[in-house]
Amino acid sequence: MAQIIDGKAISAQIKEELKEEVSSLKSRGIQPGLAVIIVGSDPASRIYVNLKKKDCEELGILSKEYALPKETTEEELLGLIGELNADPSINGILVQLPVPEQIDENKIIAAISPEKDVDAFHAANVGKIMIGSYSFLPCTPAGCMELIASTGVDITGKNCVVVGRSNIVGKPMAMLLLHKHGTVTIAHSKTKNLKEVCAAADILVAAVGVPKLIKGDMIKPGAVVIDVGTTKMPDGKLCGDVDFEEASKTASFITPVPGGVGPMTRVILMKNTVTAAKLQNKVKI
Repeated sequence: MAQIIDGKAISAQIKEELKEEVSSLKSRGIQPGLAVIIVGSDPASRIYVNLKKKDCEELGILSKEYALPKETTEEELLGLIGELNADPSINGILVQLPVPEQIDENKIIAAISPEKDVDAFHAANVGKIMIGSYSFLPCTPAGCMELIASTGVDITGKNCVVVGRSNIVGKPMAMLLLHKHGTVTIAHSKTKNLKEVCAAADILVAAVGVPKLIKGDMIKPGAVVIDVGTTKMPDGKLCGDVDFEEASKTASFITPVPGGVGPMTRVILMKNTVTAAKLQNKVKI
């Protein structure tokens, strides 16, 4: 049976380290600040925003929420982002996605100052990830890398398969594995022989949002399996992209859903905010 990779425990450890960093910065007159903008009243988005606010409070990070009505125009949102870009008390800016249809998501991401882009979605930050010279990493892929590191498995030379090619998870995840000298394959909806591709993976990251897409017979014996998927099922429970019961019989390490990648995504956002505060205040990292 696979060993469970406990995202809650690993994120709690990182939180303790961040608490000390925030305390140290405060003693120098620097308080990291995060602005979160939510447009409309999407229930899932509201839950995420509340959790981020709670994390900030726990770590001593200044948290400012801007809850805007669904009818907010693109121009109004861009205006707010411009104000926050110029506000020295705000080190990180996050616009909760998705945004209403009258707003161009790409324009919003491009408007956030790269120095305050703690989601690492801005094209400038994405480019830095490509060349391996970055200040921030996208929260979910960076969290996945921490989870893999916790197993003690060396990525060097391993066959790594990422199922999913989104800009938020799949593509940056592949780059981070490549930077650690993995041999990387990106699989997606057009991939032929997905079963065979996955079964060759020493490290498998599933990030497509299709419940139980990855079956037990698609797992190489001893593989490390990271499940990014979180689909809400009719019974209200969250389900991952991996059939956990089957896969855990074959893998050496596996993340649960929930309690695996989710807590890591949140804590990396906090880490990015602290990093941004250091960079903007010219504190040596």
